[in-house]
Amino acid sequence: MSMSRREFAQLMGLAGAAGMLPMQGFAAKKQPAELYEVPNFGNVRLLHITDCHAQLLPIYFREPNVNLGIGSALGKAPHLVGDKLLNHFGIQANSLEAHAFTCLNYQSAAGKYGKVGGFAHIKTLVNRLRQSYGQANTLLLDGGDTWQGSGTSYKTRGMDMVEATNDLGVDIMTGHWEFTYHQEEILKNIKAFNGEFLAQNVFITEDALFEGADEYIHDEDSGRVFKPYTIKEMGGARVAVIGQCFPRTKIANPARFIPDWTFDIYDENMQELVDEIRATENVGAVVVLSHNGMDVDLEMARRVSGIDVILGGHTHDGMPVPSIVKNNGGKTLVCNVGSNGKFVGVMDLDVRGGKVQDFRYRLLPVFSELLPADPQMATLIDNIRAPHMDWLSEELAVADELMFRRGNFNGTFDQVICDALCNVNDAQISLSPGFRWGTTVLKGQMVTMEHVLDQTCLTYPETYVREMKGEELKLILEDVADNLFNPDPYLQSGGDMVRVGGFDYVCDPNRPIGQRVSEMTLDNGTKIEASKTYKVSGWATVGSRSEGDDIWDVVATHLRDRKVASIDKLNTPKLKNVAGNPGIVDYS
Repeated sequence: MSMSRREFAQLMGLAGAAGMLPMQGFAAKKQPAELYEVPNFGNVRLLHITDCHAQLLPIYFREPNVNLGIGSALGKAPHLVGDKLLNHFGIQANSLEAHAFTCLNYQSAAGKYGKVGGFAHIKTLVNRLRQSYGQANTLLLDGGDTWQGSGTSYKTRGMDMVEATNDLGVDIMTGHWEFTYHQEEILKNIKAFNGEFLAQNVFITEDALFEGADEYIHDEDSGRVFKPYTIKEMGGARVAVIGQCFPRTKIANPARFIPDWTFDIYDENMQELVDEIRATENVGAVVVLSHNGMDVDLEMARRVSGIDVILGGHTHDGMPVPSIVKNNGGKTLVCNVGSNGKFVGVMDLDVRGGKVQDFRYRLLPVFSELLPADPQMATLIDNIRAPHMDWLSEELAVADELMFRRGNFNGTFDQVICDALCNVNDAQISLSPGFRWGTTVLKGQMVTMEHVLDQTCLTYPETYVREMKGEELKLILEDVADNLFNPDPYLQSGGDMVRVGGFDYVCDPNRPIGQRVSEMTLDNGTKIEASKTYKVSGWATVGSRSEGDDIWDVVATHLRDRKVASIDKLNTPKLKNVAGNPGIVDYS
């Protein structure tokens, strides 16, 4: 547990030179058997995936060019992008790894290295990593955001991903977007899941308990809805795994779907649980499978002692090296493995004498051209998709530039969505949520309905058109900006800034709430006035259900009409006081 970031970066370099990590240069694909060989270390292997967002097939996924760190987060992981990230972690520029971890030269590099992820390819890699280490000494952990994000997951209410994770062999999972189905659907999916669903921070409401929810809750005395932790015997050691689902679920997503459950960080409960496990379960390691988001995980690691490893998700940060956080009890390793099936994390622990003695960690990019598809998984995926292919495969428009989402502010695909809302719904202004899920489309590719669904497919997709005053628009922007840039990680929600169409603004992330947004101006140059009313279209309301068309139908109508997926203007804000921030880079 004493290895520094510098030492680990050096280890990564040595491992790459020895063929332990994917070789630099795509010529290495001529030797696929050697690319993902990882040397065995210790006696416990934890394999970690998260935030796949129901992407069963290989996809393109561009990393962010803006991931700003503010205050104490400035210059620290995960708020590093582009060449700043490469320099920080000692990754060679213009290499396969540079493409995996950054947005640099994305269009050309994607053409060279191909797509990433895909459950059939992930299964091949996972099987190799388990077989080489010993099946009994490995666990496959899924950090959540698995059942949502595609057309098939929407049609099957997440059951397609339950089947896929069962075939993949997931042992333990926690959740976030899993909770955007209805309570009865969630419980049905969990019952069908072959592994264990853990969450220490979901509690039953008093009213629901009174009305008979004790029929399904894990523990009536504590009020926990789900099992909070599990103990696994591995390599002669006892390992505790605690689940921590997304704590802001009923704020960020519709509370109406899960009226009987409450969510929060509950780090005091986490400390009590860790202390209890340490005192009574004779464990050598305590691992938290988290969907807090990496900044919240880092803060939890500072506040809660006794956790050896936090395997995190939610914020889609692919970090090649764990962050080592000191606390009153020692040190905690905090990891995050990106999204969309792009990476598999491999944490090997040496657990002896009742504690973790040392570790080795690799974050392996899943390049689908370098890993053969597992035949059984490939067949399952074909069967899942077959009933929906007419819908998914409709060709809508050709992309005339790289279409992406990921980043703190508008991406090009976000702009397409915003433009569609304005044009189809005859609105002056459009608003689109700052979701971090959504795949990338290369310039020259045909944009299909499936690509649109990758960006928009959730369980509350209805659009709206309504009148809003300028002061209301500013309030929305300020509120979301505080979720993103609040200096207290526990007050962040982990998404990105709301995407906008039809107007621009100035943003100073370093200012306090109410003072970050200024100079709001319509595309025609007219200043947005606080007391004036504007026609606004948006989607994904978390309160009452909207009555408009589903967002994917609005975007599809827009693209069918245009024939070309293009944007006339990217409504990204002008940023103030971020010069030199390593969380921003030119992405060209």
